Amino acid sequence: MRLALRMPVLALSALALSASLASAQDAQPSRVRGVIAAVDGSTLSVTSREGPVVAIAMKPDVGVRGVTSANAADIKAGDYVGVASLPGEGGKAGALEVLIFPAAMKGAGEGSYPWDLKPNSTMTNATVSNAVENVSGRELTLSYPTGTKQVTLPAGIPVVTFTEASTADLKPGAPVFVPATKAADGTLSTAFVVVGTEGIVPPM
Repeated sequence: MRLALRMPVLALSALALSASLASAQDAQPSRVRGVIAAVDGSTLSVTSREGPVVAIAMKPDVGVRGVTSANAADIKAGDYVGVASLPGEGGKAGALEVLIFPAAMKGAGEGSYPWDLKPNSTMTNATVSNAVENVSGRELTLSYPTGTKQVTLPAGIPVVTFTEASTADLKPGAPVFVPATKAADGTLSTAFVVVGTEGIVPPM
């Protein structure tokens, strides 16, 4: 029964995240990373990693998810993951972090597109078609509708998965990742917030 009740929540989170990622690609992306400074009604104020405090309007049905640690060794073929990476040698990218999506969120933001975790980084949301261990560490082959990508997972990079959270977890001092969009007047809004719980900072 508990699982049955949680599945609609995960499905709604998947829809919220998919919408956020899609709009962040189609509109002007403003992915905000930092620490919550304040929450005033539907306005989330974040001290961004760049320094300034950024105000973000949360939509009435905002989705909130936490993150918890996962193990790279558990990633297997068929899993749906999000991997931020940098170009590497031999056509293989080097992962900066990995998010293992719950099964109910498969397909969220699928594809490979520019990311701003670091200069020249890319985000690839895709299905793992192969996972192997070699001298360089774990290596994944990621498949998505328009192509494939090979990434190596260096030892020690953050590997996380989503966990349950709510707007009650949006408290001053909590680390967050917010895929926001910027309107023509410069205001930011979001339908999805990832908040760090259990002392874990959202690595994406």
